[in-house]
Amino acid sequence: MDQDNRDTMDDTNEESFAELFEQSYRQTERLKPGQKIEARILSITRDWVFLDTGKKGEGVLDRRELLDPEGNLTLAEGDTITAWFVGMVNGELRFTTKMGTGSNAQGQLEDAWKSGIPVEGVVEKEIKGGFEVKVAGTIRAFCPYSQMSLRRVDDSAAFVGQHLSFRVAEYAESGRNIVLSRREILEEERQRELESLKEKLAVGMTVNGTVTSLRDFGAFVNVGGIEGLLPVSEIGWTRVKHVSDVLTVGQQVQVVIKAMDWDAERFSFSLKDTLADPWESASVNFPEGSYHTGTVSRLAPFGAFVTLAEGIDGLIHISKLGAGKRINHPREVVNEGETVEVKVEGVDRDSRRISLTLAAVSRAADEEEQSLESFRKQATTTASTSMGSLGDLLKAKLEQGKR
Repeated sequence: MDQDNRDTMDDTNEESFAELFEQSYRQTERLKPGQKIEARILSITRDWVFLDTGKKGEGVLDRRELLDPEGNLTLAEGDTITAWFVGMVNGELRFTTKMGTGSNAQGQLEDAWKSGIPVEGVVEKEIKGGFEVKVAGTIRAFCPYSQMSLRRVDDSAAFVGQHLSFRVAEYAESGRNIVLSRREILEEERQRELESLKEKLAVGMTVNGTVTSLRDFGAFVNVGGIEGLLPVSEIGWTRVKHVSDVLTVGQQVQVVIKAMDWDAERFSFSLKDTLADPWESASVNFPEGSYHTGTVSRLAPFGAFVTLAEGIDGLIHISKLGAGKRINHPREVVNEGETVEVKVEGVDRDSRRISLTLAAVSRAADEEEQSLESFRKQATTTASTSMGSLGDLLKAKLEQGKR
């Protein structure tokens, strides 16, 4: 073998060794207690769950942590879970998904506080300022109202008796003073949901949601984990006075995403945009000169608005309400909620405007115009007849004088 080949092989061996060394270094890089990882479940035995941690050696998790209250497994082999590194136990990498459930739970609470690992607890009762929670079976802890949920809950007693996960926010006096927070865990879950939704949602999309609360200015709707405002102006094409007349809490709705501000977590929706626009056919349904019956929906100093159909309002200007008589306000002639017959004077579909007049006033004006026209015709006829008779008389006089 010549020298050049030897040099090439040596270079290759050095590169391979460097790669193996780097790979070995990454594999043996130590985990720190409390470090969170995403791990894949390799196998589940009667007592243990073995995890692929991406490091050298398998991780081990107590099987009981994956059981629901009925004793059924909540995950299966091949699933991915979030776990926290507890430490080396008998040469094994021990992990947990929550602390405060085993026989050594009391000793784990301080570690959970330092490392941020969740602990399991049972809400025992409601006390002044919050709740008494039992962790590790017998240890008393306190969770303030503000730390129990993301927002204020009307029925706080509903938490009593629930098994929940908490973070140890404060650990003092050798464990005699423990303050918990469930809110921190919920906020982390919410952030994960938001990151996932960023990739799925976009302005203009039509999505399904649930009405969570009603306000004077609109309704809040939850869409797949985010909550946004459905303004009262976007509920429908008709003017909505009371949101509760149209929507109820828990109602399933289909809305269009109007705006999304992920940084401020502000989202707005439209129910109106999922409905057909009634103005598209306004010119056909309400042609100029046609008569219709509507309801006075609103009075303004400059006129009265009349609802002709869902989403279609027309305006009777104040100058058209007094039948030629000057009035100071439309309420002198009509009242809100009153049913009136109107005549369409003009339609501007692009501007979404319909000009109206009261049918009675219009008919009276038409009758007056007809009477005036009839009088004009009659006067013309009479004048012609009179002029003819006078001419005949003059002609007769002239003929009589000649004789």
